[in-house]
Amino acid sequence: MLFMIISLGEEHVGYRCLDYPMLKLSVVGGRPFSNGGDQLFRKSLLSARYGVQDMEGSAKKIYKAALGTPEGHYIIFLAHNGPTGLGSNINDICGRDWVYGGGDHGDPDLAQAISDLKETTKLSIPLVVFGHMHKELAYRKGHRKMIVVGDDNTIYLNGAIVPRVKELISEQGTSSRSLMKDETALCPPENKGTVRAFTIIETLDGKLEKIAETWVSVIGDKTALEEEHILFKTGNEIPS
Repeated sequence: MLFMIISLGEEHVGYRCLDYPMLKLSVVGGRPFSNGGDQLFRKSLLSARYGVQDMEGSAKKIYKAALGTPEGHYIIFLAHNGPTGLGSNINDICGRDWVYGGGDHGDPDLAQAISDLKETTKLSIPLVVFGHMHKELAYRKGHRKMIVVGDDNTIYLNGAIVPRVKELISEQGTSSRSLMKDETALCPPENKGTVRAFTIIETLDGKLEKIAETWVSVIGDKTALEEEHILFKTGNEIPS
């Protein structure tokens, strides 16, 4: 874990603020290595590396990092896991899908930091991005909600599509049909490649315009958009 942090260098945003002046954007990081829920994960590392001993201290550290945002910038929060308060059903964006009855598996420190920032500052927080909670639910119970719009229009986005890379096989003699993962071709495969998942966010002047889950095929040096699922678009309601 420490090697990962060192390798990222200045790009590591855990408990930090990374500014993009040309975009008037600041990315503020949540608690590194979160495992969700109300317990600190890798507590010894958090204590030694960041001086964080408990959830309250973690919330204050996230809050303090955001206060370093330059004037005129908007904030995108980037965290491993999402905040509490977004639902407790198994298919909610941070809902527990592996236990009977579900439950809220969000991070209370992230929720507290965001709440305090909204109450005590005028910082613009249009988007909170995270992962950890896989889109495909446990025990083949379907898919979870991957986006939530808060009452104050902050958007919470889960990007945990797993697996993110799948094998791609084009059927021999065709160029229009592709097979992914466990599907079986009737003829020997002509080309092999991969399809890769990306969650694309489009913004304009600090306002979110469009969010989409996309699958891009990569075959040799050729890439192509295979699928696009729009999660959010300005002026439209979020598709159910």
